[in-house]
Amino acid sequence: MQFTKKLIAGAALLVGSALSFSSQATIVEFRTSLGNFEVNLFDETTPETVANFLKYVEAERYNNSVIHRMVPDFVVQGGGLYYPGELPLKSIRTFPAVKNEKKWSNRRGTIAMAKLDGQPDSATSQWFFNLKDNHAGDARLDSQNGGFTVFGQISAQGLEILDQIAELKRFNMGGAATSIPLRDYTAADAAAGKTVTPDNLVMIESIVVVDDRPDTAAGLSPVANEAQVDAPVQEEDNSSSGGAVNFLLLLLLPLAWLRRRVKN
Repeated sequence: MQFTKKLIAGAALLVGSALSFSSQATIVEFRTSLGNFEVNLFDETTPETVANFLKYVEAERYNNSVIHRMVPDFVVQGGGLYYPGELPLKSIRTFPAVKNEKKWSNRRGTIAMAKLDGQPDSATSQWFFNLKDNHAGDARLDSQNGGFTVFGQISAQGLEILDQIAELKRFNMGGAATSIPLRDYTAADAAAGKTVTPDNLVMIESIVVVDDRPDTAAGLSPVANEAQVDAPVQEEDNSSSGGAVNFLLLLLLPLAWLRRRVKN
């Protein structure tokens, strides 16, 4: 009987440890083809978004994913496509959408969730890093579509890597990858129909938890998102959000027609 009790106690301890790992992990390391960097997650202030992100991390669904979209002086985006060993790229399987958590401002170096137009609570797997302060102005990411949920902040080393990505040439691979940054790939390569290889892609090899303390963000100073949410936009009105931000909201369109070769 005592042996059975010990087994039950041990199982409970393992379950408790797993739950603690899932709910408290606050610093993750992005291991990429351009180098590694850390992101401090705001698990205490955006708990549902962080828990959602960590589900993808723990399920290894970000492994071998790619940075599929970059807009200079705006955003670097991933979490939507992965490289399955050959082209075309494939879409990451998603969990149910997560509730929007408008807490922090979309400033340079923050990571936020992408979502569908007119659906504040539609974020699933895709995220983006802000290359500059995108809280106001033409972008208005703090107020548009309920405000884009910022749930973490990148390290200084990470900012250097993001800036490297922002200097790469962009190409059109179709589908959601119409503005994909590629390494060591030229317009001449595209014109010749040269096949894109993993060496050309900005790969997220994996994302791993490196610090599971729940208060690691205590020393950071994110800016509060105090913007008033924009009024919903009617479908026939295409003038309110600006072209750049609308790109963010098209990233979850069907990807079945991704092409094998890059086009200009």
